Amino acid sequence: MSYLDHIHACNRWEPAAFEAFVVGGERLGLVRRRFADALAALGTDFVRASDGLHWQTAPADFGARVEAFAALSADLDRRGLVSHLHGERYPVLNTAGEPRFLMDRAVAPYFGIRAFGQHLNGYVRRDDGLHLWVGRRSQSRRVAPGKLDHMVAGGLPWGISLHENLRKECWEEAGLPAAIADRARPVGIVSYCRDSDRGLKPDTIYCYDLALPEDVIPRCNDDEVESFQLLPVREVMRIVDTSDDFKRNCNLVIIDFLLRHGLIGPEHPDYLALAHGLRPPFAVSHPR
Repeated sequence: MSYLDHIHACNRWEPAAFEAFVVGGERLGLVRRRFADALAALGTDFVRASDGLHWQTAPADFGARVEAFAALSADLDRRGLVSHLHGERYPVLNTAGEPRFLMDRAVAPYFGIRAFGQHLNGYVRRDDGLHLWVGRRSQSRRVAPGKLDHMVAGGLPWGISLHENLRKECWEEAGLPAAIADRARPVGIVSYCRDSDRGLKPDTIYCYDLALPEDVIPRCNDDEVESFQLLPVREVMRIVDTSDDFKRNCNLVIIDFLLRHGLIGPEHPDYLALAHGLRPPFAVSHPR
């Protein structure tokens, strides 16, 4: 395992295994071919064409389309064609970043819908150097149970701004009040596209740095985090460079942090590959 291995792991997928998901004449996602087979066999809602899988019964109106797809998702869940429903909804965007309807967070990978999230690097400067707050995910989590994680990280659902969502996640996951959360500094994005058990994840993460005093100790206000520990940055570097102990996409955000803070420098043999690999050259449409 190495820094570059993590970037490769988050960008591993086979385009030939997927086809376009088309709604109202717009390509909105990518569907694994065998999942498309199952959808087309259900009835009249989904139909195969030369340019991909079409949701042919989609209403033209945004609200009606949201309701119709929610009903379809519930039916797919009942049939066991999707793993579960999360209850949090993501916007389905066209190439211009315009929302066309909403989709349950857990269903989005099945249709290859771009999802957005926020990850925060909480760090402390001590006399002996930089330290990072690291959380350990609860064993009850459906995704990556027991893995190491950022102090704060979460998806960006529909209907809430980046600023308000970061405040919410800071309070829920680390017990940080708004006055502290508002000190977080946006530092860019990390993006990737990978094959997953549920389908395709073409995801974009908004990254933030938050410098904290030593007397601010994170505490979890929900059941998502088991514990926190403040680790020397060199120990975090060792963990990322030699293991898969962190939740997969967290490795990319940490590598970005290390590059920006000069902890991985141009003398590293993979420096250019790492810098370029954190933001692959595929279109990213910011949700409007």
